[in-house]
Amino acid sequence: MSKKTAWEGYNEAQLKEVFEFSEGYKEFISECKTERECVKRVIKEAKKAGYRDLKQVILNEGVLEAGDKVYVNNMDKAVALFLIGNEPIEAGMNILGAHIDSPRLDLKQNPLYEDTELAMLDTHYYGGIKKYQWVTLPLALHGVVVKKDGTKVDIVIGEAETDPVVGVSDLLIHLSGEQMDKKASKVIEGESLNLLVGSIPLQGEEKNAVKANILKLLKDKYDIEEEDFISAEIEAVPAGRARDYGMDRSMIMGYGHDDRICAYSSYKALLELEESKKTSVCLLVDKEEIGSVGATGMHSKFFENAVAEIINCTEDYSEILLRRAFQNSKMLSSDVSAAFDPNYPSAMEKNNSAYFGKGLVINKYTGSRGKSNSNDANAEYVAQLRNIFDRNNVAYQTAELGKVDQGGGGTIAYILANYNMEVIDSGVALHNMHAPWEIGSKADLYEAKKGYVAFLKEA
Repeated sequence: MSKKTAWEGYNEAQLKEVFEFSEGYKEFISECKTERECVKRVIKEAKKAGYRDLKQVILNEGVLEAGDKVYVNNMDKAVALFLIGNEPIEAGMNILGAHIDSPRLDLKQNPLYEDTELAMLDTHYYGGIKKYQWVTLPLALHGVVVKKDGTKVDIVIGEAETDPVVGVSDLLIHLSGEQMDKKASKVIEGESLNLLVGSIPLQGEEKNAVKANILKLLKDKYDIEEEDFISAEIEAVPAGRARDYGMDRSMIMGYGHDDRICAYSSYKALLELEESKKTSVCLLVDKEEIGSVGATGMHSKFFENAVAEIINCTEDYSEILLRRAFQNSKMLSSDVSAAFDPNYPSAMEKNNSAYFGKGLVINKYTGSRGKSNSNDANAEYVAQLRNIFDRNNVAYQTAELGKVDQGGGGTIAYILANYNMEVIDSGVALHNMHAPWEIGSKADLYEAKKGYVAFLKEA
């Protein structure tokens, strides 16, 4: 375990690598603020690295051999990358699994309305948030509208410097006496997270003229109608790009570190490999923030089906081969952890906390209180990872998610552990987790990628 910070061990060339890798990540989280945007970006980069669509492989030659690279796109909101290994897949896979969804405000299916000559968009928050953090912020709208004829229209409003932004208003301090007496969980209610989007009435309209003007703007720019909101997925997210944080530029402030900081380092690690002893996998999924449910979440059969197809392209498929492939696999559930914050020391236990700059975090278990809903990794697996990381000079640390009775949280680790594979949580520590703007260390991001590469090569 690294007692010193990773920064203290870098030479000039390594420092340059840390900052260069961070620049690529800043671009990624600035451009990819939804699951769909992440999947599109990952597939684009994977194709450049020689990855092919598994569907096309099946339709054409239908055969995969060691060294082949394929990807599987699940509804544009989850993706799996496979580097076929030299060993048969039933010997197990080395899997990096992360999620690409983040807390946000989703537009409801009938969101647009007018109240007192102001046009508003109704939202439903997604994931665990402190609702009061989402008021008075400049927000951007990202998403897709699918029209009845199947046409998809991508929406991004609020990111360009010349774009307008939207937001949720708050009550002025002069009138907030009653509001300030409320519990933090009640200061802002979920149904009050409505976006203000316009105030100019459309000439010639007598009823809901401001709403009509917004609809006209949407029609003119995107050729969509009000009813098209019914089949849309539009997310309100913090507007603006990721920034260097700290006077020494050692950290990154950005939206969606949880869990795109681990997703980025995971897929970048896999793309570094040209061959692998075992089949190496990067699995990026949706819906972790709401329980990993649904067709694009980890609880779906998407990944299992993809592995079955891979087996069918490498040898004669059988159910027992599929079961062996999963049971013999090892996984890093690449998800973020909580970094010790000197502003809030009472929530943490110092000897078992993660710290900025001390590298990749290993969480043997997450869950809450008495380890409820956790995957508690085997000591043998932890020892193997220690050996791998030490041999490859990876800075790493161990941690729990705060004090025992303070709260807790979970990841996708327990879902993959249901296949009887070895799984452990391993990611990057953050400040402000689930806030609109989260903070992470550049050194920890870099060490995560190093650790993931070492795991894929040697586990």
